[in-house]
Amino acid sequence: MREIISGNEAIARGAYEAGVKVASAYPGTPSTEILENIVHYKEIDASWASNEKVALEVGIGASFAGARALVAMKHVGVNVAADPLFTLSYTGVKGGLVLVTADDPEMHSSQNEQDNRNYAKFAKVPMLEPADSHECKEFTRIALELSEQYDTPVFLRTTTRISHSKSIVTFAEPVRDLPVPALVKNAAKQVMLPMNARVRHPLVEERMKKLSSAANSMAINRMELRDRTVGIITSGVCYQYVREIFPQLSTLKLGMVHPLPMDMIRQFAAAVDRLFVVEELDPFFEEQIKAQGIEVSGKDFLPICGELTPERIIKAFATKGIVTNSGSFLEEAQIPKETLPGRPPNMCPGCPHRGVFYVLNQLKAYVTGDIGCYTLGFLPPLSSMETCVCMGASIGNASGVVKVVSEEERKTVVAVIGDSTFCHTGINGLMDMVYNKVPATVVILDNRITAMTGRQDNPASGHTLSDEPTHRMELADLCRAIGVRHVRVVNPFDLEETRKALKEEMARPEPSVIITDKPCILVKRVGVFLRGPLYSVDPEKCTGCRACLKIGCPAIQWLPNEGVRGVSRIDPTLCTGCDVCRQLCTFSAIGRAK
Repeated sequence: MREIISGNEAIARGAYEAGVKVASAYPGTPSTEILENIVHYKEIDASWASNEKVALEVGIGASFAGARALVAMKHVGVNVAADPLFTLSYTGVKGGLVLVTADDPEMHSSQNEQDNRNYAKFAKVPMLEPADSHECKEFTRIALELSEQYDTPVFLRTTTRISHSKSIVTFAEPVRDLPVPALVKNAAKQVMLPMNARVRHPLVEERMKKLSSAANSMAINRMELRDRTVGIITSGVCYQYVREIFPQLSTLKLGMVHPLPMDMIRQFAAAVDRLFVVEELDPFFEEQIKAQGIEVSGKDFLPICGELTPERIIKAFATKGIVTNSGSFLEEAQIPKETLPGRPPNMCPGCPHRGVFYVLNQLKAYVTGDIGCYTLGFLPPLSSMETCVCMGASIGNASGVVKVVSEEERKTVVAVIGDSTFCHTGINGLMDMVYNKVPATVVILDNRITAMTGRQDNPASGHTLSDEPTHRMELADLCRAIGVRHVRVVNPFDLEETRKALKEEMARPEPSVIITDKPCILVKRVGVFLRGPLYSVDPEKCTGCRACLKIGCPAIQWLPNEGVRGVSRIDPTLCTGCDVCRQLCTFSAIGRAK
């Protein structure tokens, strides 16, 4: 059977066909859909973990018990999982273990665009990189087989384009003859005391030598000799771009991107007159090839930042005198004159975060922010965020700021974090704040879901990945257990209640927590949220003061040519009845729609 599916869907299918028994992940674009599709294969125990470190540790446990496991995360998630990853390289595996790292060149939905091929080299772990959806499926199986053959975890690297683009995939039946998982004690291999680790390290080095040699004959690495005046070494989505732009040129397609097949690379270099590397982000291939004394060109004319789109590749190669078959690279690289209208990011109508950031702005708070939908509080007109570094950093950032500023400035510092992010890595920051008696206020925006990546469940939502009811972690109880003596739960749609709580807690000379308790407007679970009555603007009462525009609600439109100074209008197809705009109108122009 053949279907057109995305790379993420294909990885899920590959896990099923390869006999994976356990899959764990923390949602993060562009990797999220892998687990959301794996959960449909009932043979696989699929679950969201509280963070990427836990996800990998779950996969390691399944592997040690003899089962095949897959763990998925976005590129920055590997930073969180690095602790167990580097030691797993020493212990090796029993059942195959694949770690999917979904990189995000151009930072479509990320705070950096790190190149995780470097992790493969740093951790001494092999890495495969598919170039289309079918390879995503096949490379998942190959990675699991290599994992067991060489006693190592294996990286499977995708990028945003491979994760989300679609191509034809041929399905196969799942393997049926895998060993049944069972506990076998092997402490010397799996307990990394220094005495055991010293024995394992030389085995890791020998393993990489064997993999490097084997890479030269692997079918996933292949030379494609055509016009030999130019040869291009490439991988992943860049291979697709190169083949589309320069179908006549010779290519060396790398499916294993670490360790590199150096003998094959030397052979390819000798077969062409001019050698180039086309790779996104870091000169990962280029530096290693140059270290072998091979003359090659890459980042001297190709950008190191952002994606390598076909247009960028065409323009870059034109500087080297290499153009497409037609020779008119400028025509092919032209940007269409008509472009789509801009769609700036914004919180949804009815988002429970909007009122909180409006109040923080009014109070002139210094907000240390975090990763989530609420990071949009940085944008005007809310303009209420001063820092955003990584998952869970807001609380630690607030502690650091408070330690060094004046007492008056201290009273303006507020850390803001979402429920899922708090479960991810915010709890430790709050424990540190309480332990070290840091007088700062933490606002946990509990919308009962991991909203930013598409409304995935988490330990505070009360449901699993399979939508089964489970214990819902009570954030207020947890904060009190940590030692926070002042914990308040507020309705974020009530601006006066929110303002009063923030003013009082910001002035308090000890740690305090405010929890906003309204769910994401897009949560579809029955009984979680009911839309209120719609609101409308009475144009006869509207004075054009524009106060209602200060919350940046997409449902509120400004009509500059109506009334004396213009008037507001509420789009009934977008209004959710949250009531925040009505509270801002001092002229009673906003009320229940008739």
